[in-house]
Amino acid sequence: MTGSSGSVWSLAWRESRTARRRLLLYMSSISLGVAALVAIDSFSANIIRSVKDQSRAIMGGDVSFNSNKPFPPAVDSIFDSLARKGFSFARVTTFPSMAVVPRTTGTRFVQVRGVTDNYPFYGTIVTEPAGRWPMLSQGANAIVDPSLLTSLNAKVGDTLKLNFGTFTIVASIKDVPGAAGIAEMLGPRVYIPAKYIAETQLLVFGSIADRSVLAKLPSGVDPDKFIKPLKARLDQQQVRSRTVTQSEMATADAIENLSNFIGIVGLVALLLGGIGVASGVRAFVARKIDTVAVLRCLGASSGQVLSIYVAQAAVMGLAGAAFGAALGVAIQFGLPLVLTEILPIDVRVTLVPSAVLTGLAVGGWIALIFALRPLLALRNISPLQTLRRDTDADVLRMRWTDWPRIAVNVAMVLSVVLIALTRAETTRQALWMSAATGIAILALAASAALLSWTARKGLRTGWPYVVRQGVANLYRPGNQTRAVTLALGFGAFLVSTLYLVQNNLLRRFTTAASEARGNVIFFDVQQDQAAGLDSIVRSNGHEVVQVAPVVTMRIAAINGKRVADMKPLPRGKQGRATWALRREFRSTFRDKPAASETIVGGKWFGESALKVAPDTGEISLEDGIAKELDVKLGDTIVWNVQGVEIPTRITSLRKVVWTRFEPNFFVVFPPPLLKDAPKQYLLLAQVKNPEAVTLLQREVVNRFSNISSIDLTAIKRTVDRIVEKVSLAIRFMALFSLAVAIPVLFSAVSATRRARVREGVLLKTLGATRGQIARILLAEYSLLGFLGGLTGMLLSIAGGWAVVRYVFKTPFAPALVPIAGIAVAVVGLTLLIGLLAGRDVFRETPIAALRDA
Repeated sequence: MTGSSGSVWSLAWRESRTARRRLLLYMSSISLGVAALVAIDSFSANIIRSVKDQSRAIMGGDVSFNSNKPFPPAVDSIFDSLARKGFSFARVTTFPSMAVVPRTTGTRFVQVRGVTDNYPFYGTIVTEPAGRWPMLSQGANAIVDPSLLTSLNAKVGDTLKLNFGTFTIVASIKDVPGAAGIAEMLGPRVYIPAKYIAETQLLVFGSIADRSVLAKLPSGVDPDKFIKPLKARLDQQQVRSRTVTQSEMATADAIENLSNFIGIVGLVALLLGGIGVASGVRAFVARKIDTVAVLRCLGASSGQVLSIYVAQAAVMGLAGAAFGAALGVAIQFGLPLVLTEILPIDVRVTLVPSAVLTGLAVGGWIALIFALRPLLALRNISPLQTLRRDTDADVLRMRWTDWPRIAVNVAMVLSVVLIALTRAETTRQALWMSAATGIAILALAASAALLSWTARKGLRTGWPYVVRQGVANLYRPGNQTRAVTLALGFGAFLVSTLYLVQNNLLRRFTTAASEARGNVIFFDVQQDQAAGLDSIVRSNGHEVVQVAPVVTMRIAAINGKRVADMKPLPRGKQGRATWALRREFRSTFRDKPAASETIVGGKWFGESALKVAPDTGEISLEDGIAKELDVKLGDTIVWNVQGVEIPTRITSLRKVVWTRFEPNFFVVFPPPLLKDAPKQYLLLAQVKNPEAVTLLQREVVNRFSNISSIDLTAIKRTVDRIVEKVSLAIRFMALFSLAVAIPVLFSAVSATRRARVREGVLLKTLGATRGQIARILLAEYSLLGFLGGLTGMLLSIAGGWAVVRYVFKTPFAPALVPIAGIAVAVVGLTLLIGLLAGRDVFRETPIAALRDA
């Protein structure tokens, strides 16, 4: 048969009529992987675009200046000189307080934001009733979060007290640019005019407050160029600056890192789908042996035959990828509904053509390259197959030295590496990702080979016939052991790894929360109020768990070098982190480590250090901040404690469980060094029930109105809600991975359908009953499911350990019982699919099977 390429394509189209549905079913294995990639890439692109569109509204200006202490006169003079040149500035002061509604006597911890009249420069704050934001600056008014009205049983028009300040609630907040539910974990927002902050008398010595100045630049001024000449002077005054461009980049980087990490699941799902395509196409090729032999008799060359079926596979692979892309687009339109509460922006979802085209290209290529490997076997079919029929395995067997086969294998490996390069942050990560994928495949293939070898060597004549026959199916010619093990093992590996990562990350929060000894924390406690607060707590029958003094300080010098002489490090460069050098530390002093701390280096304070303050005192540093400061045991640090310099030496390093709801500190001093320093106190109490918490907070506010308190139980509930959302997302990803494995498993089982039907018909001809054939299948698929589940479980422990240890840098603990349950579920899934796919064996008659042979 000779002719133009057009006639070959025409023949390919006509010949595909009998197999389009089956080939499309095989190609659908990649659909879910493509859907994951398209959904993730599309939603990531939409978020990044929304960030760029809303970045000024999120920040409220073009540049922000931040400090946790009042701006020095030198910085204020910079603002004044710029204001005379046409620059505009708005101020925001954020600090905690206890809010009281006298009408209902309700008390609630809140985040107060004192803003100037011109805040914000960009974006619109929507209120309920509408249009009330301008009223904020018209008197002692307040605009609050709706949750505050609900929790205090208050309403618009009520009076709100913040220590000594009295305000009228004129509206509630309906929408604020950049606001997300997670940001209000500690307390609802209360906006008040900046000019009334002094009346509250809350900003006293040691008070926690964040001060921001937002700048609006004249038209045409680039924010990054504007801030560059001011950077040195601002750093010297310990004022942080951030431009809208830097905010965009930081958010975009975080979104891209997250999408790339989640995209790894999509990548592995796509590769798993590729394995399914290879198995399905192998079954397709086995069905076409007779057709190809006839074509060869009619004069078709092996190249023409290969072109016909490669064309069919390419078209059907593209169709499968197109279905996956459509599904991915549908998924990404639904993602904002799930993530609304934790996203800091309003995401406008639109179609992203680049993500769809990338999904189509990657999915179509993966389908084609994985289909090409079994299709190459069509070259081995000779015209003699129309007269002398060999077994499928003999006909389709290829030599290891076959160059086209080697080229396809190399192309498959390079494809995996190239796709990994698009998902990883660095080339090294991509190579590690590719190597890990290859190791997993080799481990699964090796376990399949070991099972076949063990079945051959371990078969015993004394076993029941149905068991012997089922075990023998594991090593017979054309067996499906490797294909099924790869599909099952990869699916189990994905699901179990995701579960282990989720379990280890969330375990940190749940364990720490359960170990926390207190549930109410009081802060901003002045020295003359500590005894009175302690008395109130104890007189109400509650337990005082911990009283921690707090002393504010900054680093003046490290190992004899002044901080002012240290140059700020560029982003990403190793060395002393600028934020750690220039931050204000809130340190404490005590004579022994807290329950949430463990000494990991050096020794705790000696007896002499706990009795007398030497010239150079001892300190204990948290190990994380020690790394950020690039210091070690024996190094010296001079601290500026409210104008007094105190030299110290690092004598111990501590590991702190920050997730425990207790007062924790970067730096701990022995008592003699700081006992005379100006200080505040934190008090942690254990209160019996929620009603008692409310009554205690009310009594403390009535006596000490400046003292703020947080109900840690409410924070725990908020954390639990966030954890539940994360768990839901991870469970969805796990189920998604398992869903990918189902069509792959069907394809793997279909690959040996012809041989299985022939064997079943032969057994029925020899007198086997349907029950015996079912038990044979049961024995075979039980062993396959057990092997796939066990291998996937072992691989998931290794993979979970690597991700938790090196990506999230936390200790790893295997959850053996849950992942064993996943393995059992995999066995059940294998039995179900195997028996469903084996229905053809029960239905086929001997005459039909012999005719087909």
